[in-house]
Amino acid sequence: MLPQQVFSAYDHNGTDAGRRYRYCPVCAAPLVVAAPPAEPRQVCPACNWVCYRNPAPGVVILITEGAHVLLGRRALSSFGADTWCLPGGFIEYGEDFLTAAIRETQEETGLTVEICSIISVVSNFLAAELHTVVVVLKARILSGDPQPGDDLTELGWFHLAGPFPELAFEADRHIIERYRQTLLEGAPVDPRYALPTAEIPY
Repeated sequence: MLPQQVFSAYDHNGTDAGRRYRYCPVCAAPLVVAAPPAEPRQVCPACNWVCYRNPAPGVVILITEGAHVLLGRRALSSFGADTWCLPGGFIEYGEDFLTAAIRETQEETGLTVEICSIISVVSNFLAAELHTVVVVLKARILSGDPQPGDDLTELGWFHLAGPFPELAFEADRHIIERYRQTLLEGAPVDPRYALPTAEIPY
């Protein structure tokens, strides 16, 4: 099964979610939209500040036991409310992606995990206001019992072959199916950051 790493829930080419700000956050001057041929961006004519819009970086964690995969039901306040997904979330500023994966897993599932490998990296064009770039990681459980938390209201183990409940993200279905077909081990990760007790050399 060939990898797929770009997923579009809508036609994202040439779209713009509209203005994010009315005034420059640096000098408070009114913002204008840069004229073509530049990418449409809000800019400040007074101090030259540019409002760059970038996809949000995140992590998704594939946790399996035997032939089953752990999924969570998304809270009503979340994007894709009441549908299911692999555990994951956004990387905080100043946080490395491996530490983010360990933290997100703990927050959403109550499980302490070791990050084993990088399975893939995917671009998700979910909505005009939400584009993400997500590192997909394989993890194994070290301790804990699955308990939903943070953005998840329920957890469940599902056979890798399905059937699955309604999934929030097309990428998750592909990740699970490709893993089922290939049992891909993935690329190794930095062992200094793979465990919750890792000492971060800052």
